[in-house]
Formats: sequence, C-alpha cells, structure tokens
Amino acid sequence: MIKSLLKYIGQYKKYAILTPILTAGEVFMEILIPFVTAMIIDRGISAGSLPNVFLYGGIMLVLAFISLFFGIKAGKTAAIAATGFSTNLREAIYRNIQTFSFSNIDKFSTAGLVTRMTTDVTNVQNAFQMTMRIAVRAPMMMILSMIMCFLINVKLTLIFMVGLVILAIGLFTIMHLVMPVFKKLFEKYDELNASVQENVTGIRVVKAFVREDFEKEKFGKAAYALYSLSVKAESILAFNGPIMMGVIYTSMLLLAWLGAHFIVGGSMTTGNLTSLFSYVLSMLMSMMMVSMVFVMLSMSLAAAKRIAEVLDEKADMTNPEKPVTEVQNGSIDFENVSFSYRKGTGDYTLNNIDLHIKSGETIGIIGGTGSGKSTLVSLISRLYDVNEGAVKVGGVDVRNYDMEALRNQVSVVLQKNELFSGTILENLRWGNEDATEEECIHACTLACAADFIEQMPEKYNTRIEQGGTNVSGGQKQRLCIARALLKKPKVLILDDSTSAVDTATDARIRKAFREDIPETTKLIISQRISSVQDADRIIVLDNGRIDGFDTHENLLKTNSIYQEICEVQMQGNGDFDEKMN
Repeated sequence: MIKSLLKYIGQYKKYAILTPILTAGEVFMEILIPFVTAMIIDRGISAGSLPNVFLYGGIMLVLAFISLFFGIKAGKTAAIAATGFSTNLREAIYRNIQTFSFSNIDKFSTAGLVTRMTTDVTNVQNAFQMTMRIAVRAPMMMILSMIMCFLINVKLTLIFMVGLVILAIGLFTIMHLVMPVFKKLFEKYDELNASVQENVTGIRVVKAFVREDFEKEKFGKAAYALYSLSVKAESILAFNGPIMMGVIYTSMLLLAWLGAHFIVGGSMTTGNLTSLFSYVLSMLMSMMMVSMVFVMLSMSLAAAKRIAEVLDEKADMTNPEKPVTEVQNGSIDFENVSFSYRKGTGDYTLNNIDLHIKSGETIGIIGGTGSGKSTLVSLISRLYDVNEGAVKVGGVDVRNYDMEALRNQVSVVLQKNELFSGTILENLRWGNEDATEEECIHACTLACAADFIEQMPEKYNTRIEQGGTNVSGGQKQRLCIARALLKKPKVLILDDSTSAVDTATDARIRKAFREDIPETTKLIISQRISSVQDADRIIVLDNGRIDGFDTHENLLKTNSIYQEICEVQMQGNGDFDEKMN
C-alpha cells in the first residue's frame, strides 16, 4: 500500500531524496558540538587558556551555522516534497474518480470521497514530511549519540541504556493502544462530513419542515462522537510526556550523582560529563521524536489505506481494444436485457427487456415508482453494463463504442438537474464548448427558456449560483434541456425533466422537438399522461418488465395499467402511484 502511494511523489522525488541527505548533515554537525564543548571546558576554561576558548568556540560557532544551514535547506526541501506529493495524490484521486462508472461511485459516499481528498491526504502529507526529516534525524542522532557516550564512559552509558529500554516499552505500549482508536476516528470524520453535506445541500427542505433543531442534534451527536474518540486518543498519548520526563530526569540524576564520583576519582573530566549530559539528552529527545513519528504514522496508515482504496478502485467499464467511434443513427435495441445493481444476487431491476426503437421516433416511458424507468435509459448511454443480453445504439452494442463518442451522441437530462456556478452561457456550453451565442439562444428557444432569460438583468451573462439556487426548479429544468440540445445528439433522453414546468410549457417543448429535431430519437420519461400521449409509442413498465408498448390509443384499449393511470389522472385524484399502491 505505502509503495503504491509513494509512486505519486513523481517530479518531487529529487527533493524527497535530498531531504534525508541534508538532515544527515545537520545531525552530524550537531553531534560534534558537545564534543567541542567538552574541549572548551577541559582545554580552555579548566586549563586557563583563553586562546583555546576562542579557538574551540569559533569551531563550535562554525558547526552551529553549518548545522543551521543544513536544517533550513532540509526543511524547505521536505516542504516542497510533501506538498508536491499531496498535490499529486489529490489529482490522482480526482482523476481516478472521473473514470468511475456509477457502480464504482456507489461503493463510496460523497462525504467519504471528500474526506479522503482533504483530511486523509493532509495526514499522509504531514507524516511524509515528518518521516523525511525526523525518521532520519532521530535514529541517526540516537545511534551517533550512543557511540559518543560509549567513547566517553561505558559504565554511565549502560545506566542510561536501562532507561532507554523502559522508555521504548512505554512508547510502544502507547502506540499499540492508540492505533485502533485512530482508525475509528477517521470513520467518524466521514459521518461528520456527511451530516454537514446533507444539511447544507438540503437546507431549503430543512427550513421548510422546521427541522433545524433535529439537524443540530444530529450534527451534535456526530461531533461529540468525533470529540470522544479524539479525547480518548489524546488521553492515551498524554502518557507519552510523563514517561519521557520521568526517564529523562531519573537518568540525569543518576548520571549527575555517579558522574560526580568519577570526576572526584579522577577517571572523568568535567567537560566529558557535560558532553555526556548533552548526548544523553539528545538520545532521549530522539526517542521522543521517534514516538511522534509512530503517532503520525499510526494516523497516516489509516488515512493511507482509505486513499489506496480509491486509487486501487478500477473502473468496471472500459473501452474495448478497437472501439467504434461513430454512432450511425439513433435506433435503439434492447435484446433480452436483464440488469441488477447487485450482481450475483438474482435481484433484477430490469428483467428480460426486449425493445426495438427506430431512429427519429418519440417514445414515452411511464410506470410506477421503482418500475425501472431511469434504469432502463441509463443503460443506453452505458452508465451501467447489462448483466444479460445487449443494448444497441445505431445497430452497435454500446459496449463496443468508445464511451466518449457514445455519450456525445446520447444526451441525457437527468431526473436530478445540476447547474454549476458560472454564467448561463457557461452552463449551456457544457453541452458544446464551441457553441456560439446564437446556437445557445436557439437551444434555449426550443427548451422554452429564452423568455425568462431575456427578463434577467444580464440575460445570458447572468450568473448561476452553485447548484442553481437562484433559479426556480422549472427554469433549471429548461436550462438543462437546452444544454442537452446543444450537443445535437442522435438520442435525447428526458428523465422526468419537465416535471417542474406547467403543462402548457411542456406541450410547447414537445412541439419544438417534433418540428426542429425530427431525426433525433427522443425518449421521454414522465408521470404525466399529457407528456407522453403524443409520442409515437409508449412503454409501460411494471416491476422491471414491459407490460405494454404501443400507441396511446391502443394502450387505452388493451393495457389495464395504462387505463388505470389515465383514469386516475383524468379524475384528478393525484399521483397514480399512490392510487396503485
């Protein structure tokens, strides 16, 4: 897993390699400073030689400046490598998400993907930056300090080694206890982000139903769960300091007491004891830094695993080796198609669908909630792959097309309309980035959107807020239809995309389609009979099966479900789904 992530260092590899080298130089200079300090005390101060004080003092100053230079450069290169690494990771995650089919996306929550690209990547970045410096600095400092201590006095060093073992046992025990807590902590981040995202996205509904207190309570629970785990993790880590300080002070007291005896006995100089104190302190602080690395790594490993899950996820729909790049016409054929969102369960959303639609036909699709209407049309643009059978567009199996070429010729206005922050023109040009303003105006005229756009102060340069919150539902639907028309597709799918417009406007849109794009195959999903009754043929779906496929007049004579739908709507008794259920 770690190896697979490290390949994203990419162009910042030289900085990642240079940082440990610079850090090693910094440590080497620091190790020499206590040694020179001992010479100042023994050969300068104790010997009463002022020239030696200046000589060794100058050497120590040079070593300090060299160490400082290496440290600054190491910090800069580490920052460049770590931030570059995190940038590459985020870009890689985002690029991979863009290749996902709907079935891939269904495996991850939106909040989970956002957390992975923000919090998780930041944790990995911090761990990587710390590892490049501290993971090199701490072990090197510890080993070199230990060597210097043994050179100065073996017996005193052995006393410290006992404390080092005690400290290591304490730190590893803490790490063992805290790692599972961090794993749960990241899961709670997902829940918190999901709560925020859901609330902000649905803020109008929240206010309409006066559910602010409920949402506050829900968010409070998620925040408190995160708080509780954070406190638990920090409480465990809090033992790190006392254990460290206890070992340091105990070691120092023992070293001072025994060192004094050695000095009095003449087997050790004052300078040597002073430098020994410095080296012992360096070793203990190195152990503290190692513990910090373990803490950061324990957090980052959980984050890295979550990142790797997204990066390792492979799109389950890919282009064939020699894809077809041109869609000949808008004919659509379903040949004994069965489909399930949960493969292998046998729980089919669509079952044994056999349809043949001619290019240029207008087809209505009607049926109860959950009958499979949206699923049916999603297979045409290959948003999902069928489990059995084949879907053909222009006489070619959709699995043999280049997906971009297919989707450019199958334009879909989804049930949930999405507009993006930017001007109306910028949103329209999602359909065709090279479309002229005249083409955009013509598409809006067909979609009956030109009237309300012309009434806006800045007309087509009016800015759309994120999510299209400054336009009504019906206006949003008409803009999305115009955007789809700009693609000049061979197949146009309207998935209940006129539900928020009045029946008169709906009729005008359908009339414009008949007159201006007669060669385009049009599939209109609707709950309203008035929206589909003028279609060439109408598909009646019931529990994932085709219950009828004929003209409005013939279905009224032969199809009981269609008859009931018409009767309910003509009587004005509300949604036929409610009546049927």
